[in-house]
Amino acid sequence: MAEDERALLGSAAAGEEEEEEEEDGGRSPGPLRALPAVCDPRRLPHRLLVLALMCFLGFGSYFCYDNPAALQTQVQRDMKVNTAQFMALYAWYSWPNVVLCFFGGFLIDRVFGIRLGTIIFSIFVCVGQVIFALGALLNTFWLMDMGRFVFGIGGESLAVAQNTYAVSWFKGKELNLVFGLQLSMARIGSTVNMNIMGWIYSRVQDLLGYTGPSTLGLTLMIGGITCLFSLTCALILAYLDKRAEKLLCKEQGKTGEVIKLTDVKDFSFSLWLIFVICVCYYAAVFPFIGLGKVFFIEKFRFSSQEASAINSIVYIISAPMSPVFGLLVDKLGKNIIWVLCAVITTLASHIMLAFTFWNPWIAMCLLGLAYSLLACALWPMVAFVVPEHQLGTAYGFMQSIQNLGLAIIAIAAGMILDTRGYLFLEVFFSACVCLSLVAVVMLYFVNHLTGGDLNWSAKKREELQKVAATEAEEQERLRRQNEDDLAKLRPKADEFSLRNKYLSKLGAQLPDNYSSYLSTMAHRSVLK
Repeated sequence: MAEDERALLGSAAAGEEEEEEEEDGGRSPGPLRALPAVCDPRRLPHRLLVLALMCFLGFGSYFCYDNPAALQTQVQRDMKVNTAQFMALYAWYSWPNVVLCFFGGFLIDRVFGIRLGTIIFSIFVCVGQVIFALGALLNTFWLMDMGRFVFGIGGESLAVAQNTYAVSWFKGKELNLVFGLQLSMARIGSTVNMNIMGWIYSRVQDLLGYTGPSTLGLTLMIGGITCLFSLTCALILAYLDKRAEKLLCKEQGKTGEVIKLTDVKDFSFSLWLIFVICVCYYAAVFPFIGLGKVFFIEKFRFSSQEASAINSIVYIISAPMSPVFGLLVDKLGKNIIWVLCAVITTLASHIMLAFTFWNPWIAMCLLGLAYSLLACALWPMVAFVVPEHQLGTAYGFMQSIQNLGLAIIAIAAGMILDTRGYLFLEVFFSACVCLSLVAVVMLYFVNHLTGGDLNWSAKKREELQKVAATEAEEQERLRRQNEDDLAKLRPKADEFSLRNKYLSKLGAQLPDNYSSYLSTMAHRSVLK
């Protein structure tokens, strides 16, 4: 690193000498001594390397998050558990994030720092997956639950760290594209998991010659290799970030989150409706995907491979369509209308899956499109109804109640499936989407009656932002003008007044016209 630093500093010094010689009319020196492009944090190849590491940073976490969904039949058969116990694996992931969503940013900013924090959260993900796999190897289901709990401690906070790195390296350049690529990579991780874990289980079964907890445990251990890969990316990324900090004298990245629980009492009714939409909508998506593979096998007589493929189509569609829908919403605005379209489409998808035997690919593709659209239209609305200093609290609270809802709904969905079957489960999911639909309609009317900006077009919002910026500039100009006017009225501290002030402190009697306080009193009377 010392050689790299000398190279950069040397090139900078050479650049200064070149400028001086050009100003003096001298000839420019020879080629500058510089680092290779892939090693120079100022150059695009190096930043692309960092971007790749950022994207793979969360790959292992998203890959292993849906391991239970990809192996639902094997987990329930080998561990001899019912569906409610199986869905508790997802609930245990969500429980720690009911609290950690508030403190993940704080831990990164104030306690660990971005580099150490990312490594620690990656270690939690790895350790959690190992415990999860050991629980299967030892045929101890409660240990699998604890593994998912530890995995959850690192999973959501690692996503916060990933976004913090993105802002640190790409702020003001290609940040929106970077966020889109990170989301796409996360969806690719989920998709690969859905389609490969069943095949890995089959290969381990062929190797061992039998099924059971040992086969399941080894399969989960193999899946955990992706977590080790992500941990390796975290270590390399920490080194490169530390190196760039020294070479470029840049500060370590921070989340910028400010969490104040007392802000909750100031949340508007519109924000609470957004929370309801979030919880009820995602409760009908993620738990359904967690149980979807067996659903397609039993109702539509799909093979295991076909069921895995259709169950992953939501993530496959989300990977390319999220950036597209994000751009569309940015250009057109009308966020509430887009959310309404997404919720109605999701409701139609669940009704088709529940009450018809139409080709389920149609319903699942519609669900994938709706899921992508809602994420792009719903989450930005929080920034429209909350002051900037409350954004950290609002997003933290939104993620917290989302995880709380997912934990409760996951257990409830498992219990419904055990006692009532898939038809009642689909009716339950449809009811959740209906609650979300009611909240969207209420949000539309509340926003309309209060004159809110949630449903403004992008053009109108841009025009009003320009007007607001102009007014702010005018207020700043008036403030500076007032300061200049007051500065002219302030008394000047010349040598004569300083002498009189010193003599008055000593107790000397001065004529009234010599008073050091006379001009000050006049100044105050003008201000009154």
